[in-house]
Amino acid sequence: MRGTWKLKLRMILTSVIMFTIVYFLIFLVGRYLGISSWRIYAVVSLVIVFLQYWFGPSIVKRSMNVRPLSEAEAPHIHQIVQELADAAGVKKPELGVSQINVPNAFAYGRTSRSGHIAITRPILGLLDDDELRAVLGHEMGHIKHNDMAVTAAVSVIPMICYYLALSFMFSGDNDNGGTIIIGILGYLFYLIGQLLVLFISRTREYYADEASVEFGNRPAALVSALYKLSYGAARCSKETIDEVNTNRAFFVNDVNNAKHDINDFQQIDFDGDGRISDEELRKLANSEIKISKTNGIMELFSTHPDSLKRVKRLAELEN
Repeated sequence: MRGTWKLKLRMILTSVIMFTIVYFLIFLVGRYLGISSWRIYAVVSLVIVFLQYWFGPSIVKRSMNVRPLSEAEAPHIHQIVQELADAAGVKKPELGVSQINVPNAFAYGRTSRSGHIAITRPILGLLDDDELRAVLGHEMGHIKHNDMAVTAAVSVIPMICYYLALSFMFSGDNDNGGTIIIGILGYLFYLIGQLLVLFISRTREYYADEASVEFGNRPAALVSALYKLSYGAARCSKETIDEVNTNRAFFVNDVNNAKHDINDFQQIDFDGDGRISDEELRKLANSEIKISKTNGIMELFSTHPDSLKRVKRLAELEN
């Protein structure tokens, strides 16, 4: 199993770039308002990022309506998570259940020592034990890699840029074009920031998939789980999907792309039984896949990797 130094490097570089973006934008706003001290810009930028880092887990918990899942209520799931935590070499995360109607799971927290894993109720009747273990192993991978907090911290920066852009573009105070320039730059930084957040989100998913396999789960079990979760999300109403849209980066798959992903999975479900076997995955490992230009462009704007590319990587891990 490859190391995670590339993931860590990309998270560090993304954090540096995002901090630089928000610092520069706040610098422009400060200069426009007549504030000249660079220390103020640095402090404001750091405070913004720190607040998101510190309160990010609480925000996720509230927005996803998570409550604790006691061991008495779900002893089997607690046992699975304990075994996965032992395999990962991390403290057992707190377990919760999310009161949303989309079948999925997600991890959140500031560090691997304060991690949380939450499942949604619909996932329990959808996945078998091996598939559920593989999904929980994927989420344990996020905790081991400490990538949840970075994602939460940097994701707020594009929104800051966006609201600053709106505020200055439509302020009505066009002093020598200064507000328009700040507004345009803010929107440009918003777009750049969004692409960077999506890039790091897709990258961390690949590593979490590999971690699940490293913790003893079969690649085919994780692929079958992704297949079933896509079906589950596709059956949800648009209103239900819209309710969780802002937090979809935390899910094990992108619920917005569920119908597209189903078409991809059906290409390798050779017997049409709605799951992916070890043999079917091995066939994919020895074959070439071609991603269309349209799908390649779509992937740039997705929180998760293209499903065929993701499954191909998992197929290469199949023994």
